Amino acid sequence: MDRLKLVALAMALCTFASPSISSDHTVISTENIKWGLLNPARGDASPKAADLWGDRTKDMPTGMLVKFNKGFSSPPHIHNISYRGIVIEGRMHNDAPSAEKMWLPTGSFWTQPAGEIHITAADGQENLIYLKIDSGPYLVLPSEKAFDNGERPINVDQRNLVWLDTEDTNWLKKDNAEIAYLWGEPESANGSFVKLPAGFQGKITSDHALKAVVVKGKAIHHWNKDDKKTALSPGSFFSSNNTDSHHLNTETELVIYVNSNGRYRLE
Repeated sequence: MDRLKLVALAMALCTFASPSISSDHTVISTENIKWGLLNPARGDASPKAADLWGDRTKDMPTGMLVKFNKGFSSPPHIHNISYRGIVIEGRMHNDAPSAEKMWLPTGSFWTQPAGEIHITAADGQENLIYLKIDSGPYLVLPSEKAFDNGERPINVDQRNLVWLDTEDTNWLKKDNAEIAYLWGEPESANGSFVKLPAGFQGKITSDHALKAVVVKGKAIHHWNKDDKKTALSPGSFFSSNNTDSHHLNTETELVIYVNSNGRYRLE
């Protein structure tokens, strides 16, 4: 291979491998995720974690990935803050220590109230979740410090989701696109799943801050009119702070979890 071809190949690889981060948007592919320990005090027994945005060690909203080994089961514990969880890979259980195992597969959703005693367990060969907190720091505390903050947990298996299509909404402009709301209101802060078919070509646009994590499938992403393309796979992340667009070309059926501060459009 001559020198020009080698340079062209290197440039193409950089286009798809390096993260895209600027003041108005961020795109992080799975190979650019930086892993650490969720609970450093447990050493090698701790799940691995990676902040996609925010900082879980500080008093601020944060979205992170957490990775569990097969057979992982935590001791009974509480958290100082509430969180929302999305299963990306594997099977997860999160409930009171006395509860029978209810394994949540990919595309499932749960909430964990602050102060409530629970365990978390994983049963897949590979287990990956997205975990969102509205404030921090994220702490793991002993069950002796339990308290009741008035919230109650929610567990939603992906088979129980209610999907809306273009006949049900006026903000999904593309045929075969579907949306399932999980929490909040469309006009304010909300979280939802968006499902796009294989071969989809379109864009997501919002007048508000928007963050999205790939739950299932593969796609190519590019920002507005930017030529830089990023390969997305489960665990990948993209976000924006203004009204420009995230363009998506799907290779397979794609499911993404979207956290928006207001209504967004799929065109």
